[in-house]
Amino acid sequence: MLKELLVAGKKVTIFYPNTQAKVLPLVILNTFNEEGEKVYQTCLNISTREFILVAISNLDWNNDLTPWFATKINKNTNNFLGKADNYLNLLINEIIPKVTNYLKKNLQITIKYIALAGYSLAGLFAIYAIYKTDSFSRIVSASGSFWYPEFIDFASKNKISLNINKIYLSLGDKESKTRNTLLATVENNTLALEQIFKIKGIDTIYESNAGNHFKDATLRTAKGIKWILE
Repeated sequence: MLKELLVAGKKVTIFYPNTQAKVLPLVILNTFNEEGEKVYQTCLNISTREFILVAISNLDWNNDLTPWFATKINKNTNNFLGKADNYLNLLINEIIPKVTNYLKKNLQITIKYIALAGYSLAGLFAIYAIYKTDSFSRIVSASGSFWYPEFIDFASKNKISLNINKIYLSLGDKESKTRNTLLATVENNTLALEQIFKIKGIDTIYESNAGNHFKDATLRTAKGIKWILE
């Protein structure tokens, strides 16, 4: 079952189970190409616990999800404008309240907790968010773009929300095998994040998957959601 909303130009699709449960976790997934339905169905296929998925699309992908300005990674791309703070403000102050209000008024569902999930730059954004807000308690970063310049330095020097209790990290085992020296840092940086979070006492897992960045993105995301809900 689903419901679609439009908030400040962002398409917000709510997927929810046909259930008698009235208290459920809410997982927010920022999507590149409206893959929310595929992720939700995959979660059902792998027997994920009942939850509500809110998939957000129509994002300015390279800009809404990046924390600060960074130059383009190759001649075929554009610079990253670093508008994550603006998008995070929209997410917290407009999108989430409208979603929770709809669930409460129309389905009589109360949210148990809110998790934030994403793949690639959306995975980067999910981790960035835990340094900027207390709104989330569980995080999925599947193949997160932790090659992003200066991100590990930022993560090691800043405080994480005390509400965070579970973090899932994953990466394809071929993602760091590239001639691009910046992209090649992604595995070491992801492992460094795992240690940062574990030292802080956060229940954190790192999973290595077969393949490059573009292999099994839907399944990788669903596996992360399954883990944080357990």
